Amino acid sequence: MRLVFIALYLSALAAANGVAAEGAGGPDLATLRAGDMEKLTLTAEPLPVPEIAFLDEQGAEVTLGDYRGQVVLVNFWATWCAPCREEMPTLAALEAALGGEDFRVLTIATGRNDPVAVEDFLASVGAEELPRMADPRQDLARAMGVLGLPISVLLDREGGEVGRLIGVADWDSESARAIIEAMIAG
Repeated sequence: MRLVFIALYLSALAAANGVAAEGAGGPDLATLRAGDMEKLTLTAEPLPVPEIAFLDEQGAEVTLGDYRGQVVLVNFWATWCAPCREEMPTLAALEAALGGEDFRVLTIATGRNDPVAVEDFLASVGAEELPRMADPRQDLARAMGVLGLPISVLLDREGGEVGRLIGVADWDSESARAIIEAMIAG
């Protein structure tokens, strides 16, 4: 059953990504993309995300649905991922600038990532304030079609996927901030 869900999810994502996505999530985000954000693929309509549990910072099971009401940037990463090392400080800067009641960066270490290694990784790149979420069995990552790292998924306030960026990006750029601010203003 899980394989069927994954196949359907990837099919819906591929179909949505083939359509011009101006207006996805309310504001016209396509016009705000510049630099690294040009790699942000927007969906024509928000896609549902799977309600698969991952672990929060205290080790409790949560789902992406627990963050409905906020704009959320979900970043899948791992301690062994060299591009993640480059990207993580920009995610930390974005969270520091815009994070709060309306917006949240969720960094989810996927696969086997020793908690001590996660702490060391985040400290070494100056991103200690980012959340230490975990998807140790990669259940959420697989269900969301994460086939490489890093991958960032932008969710609207209703919890639907409105954008996806594969690979490293500068999330502290003027364009990234404009996209997030437009989503927050919604």
